[in-house]
Amino acid sequence: MKSFLLNNILPPILWAVIHLWCKTIRVKILNPEMEKEIREKPGRAVYTFWHSRQFYIFYHFRGLHKYHMLVSPSKDGDILANVGKWFGYKVVRGSSFKRTLPGTRECIDLLNKDAKVVIIADGSRGPYHLAQQGSVQLARITGAPIYALTYDAHPKHEFSSWDRSILPLPFSKVTLNYAPPMTVPPDADKETIRQKQDELTGLLNKITQECAQS
Repeated sequence: MKSFLLNNILPPILWAVIHLWCKTIRVKILNPEMEKEIREKPGRAVYTFWHSRQFYIFYHFRGLHKYHMLVSPSKDGDILANVGKWFGYKVVRGSSFKRTLPGTRECIDLLNKDAKVVIIADGSRGPYHLAQQGSVQLARITGAPIYALTYDAHPKHEFSSWDRSILPLPFSKVTLNYAPPMTVPPDADKETIRQKQDELTGLLNKITQECAQS
């Protein structure tokens, strides 16, 4: 019974609540040309953002039915996966802790078919605001560009969880920001991968700070 409620009853309720909540929000986009590229440019791509910035980004890009979202196979991930489907995302289950290989292989197959994959930069457990290898390795293997996305909100509530997730309050202003695409050479060695992780961390922190200051 509990599983039925979590998988079938709760997701549409959350979908409706999130819709009503976000309809009250005012949106400012710092670089509309990059948003247009993310929404309209054909071909494979990896989109990534901090775990703390999931809430509004998932809503903002809802209903396009072209994004494949990598979601942890945990119980919390079950809820996110089911809600994500209501918002029009296609779901791939996997993480850096569970079912790593099946999830990675499916993402690689999708990218090689020119699909678009969404992956959390700092994973499902952190460390906080430090990019993991996932998106960098996918870009190396498939040649897909990495697009870093973020937002900030005023006013907002910041949770005390490991990721310090933020929730825009009703009638708040959300500022969205995107970095230019980042590429990873196909012959990148371990040191280059580490450098690219640092580069992605820097990009995400930079555009997040720009949102907070706008």
